Amino acid sequence: MALLSLFQKKALLTDRDQSLILEAIRSSEKQTSGEVRVYIESRCKFVDPLDRATEIFFGLKMDQTRERNAVLVYVAVKDQQLAIFGDQGIHQKTGEQFWVSEVRNMLQHFNKNDYGAGIAVAVTEIGQALHIHFPYDSNTDKNELPDDIVFGR
Repeated sequence: MALLSLFQKKALLTDRDQSLILEAIRSSEKQTSGEVRVYIESRCKFVDPLDRATEIFFGLKMDQTRERNAVLVYVAVKDQQLAIFGDQGIHQKTGEQFWVSEVRNMLQHFNKNDYGAGIAVAVTEIGQALHIHFPYDSNTDKNELPDDIVFGR
């Protein structure tokens, strides 16, 4: 469901980065019934960022999508941690290796201080996996969760 790792401390997202991520979310969700959210905060309240991502996921009621196909991309800036949490519907379809690969891809961008692109690419690739397993159907789909970046403390 996710993996954690370290990246350099810096101001994480510029306005351009935020626009890039929001466009990736919107574009991805036009192709799937799935939902993708990004949550960024300063510090991780737990030792394991996956535990924190799980708490946030349920706190944002992301587990209440009809097909259990929501995904949370979580980043704790000052604690240099990240995780990706996929609900049971999408996790059962993709398997653990998919999430590990997505975290590694994000870290490649983060190591180049390209945080916006790292998150946007992950969102786009998650959207592609959601499209394969939960394609968009204009007759039944509705946007179940906001398409924004959530900023915590």
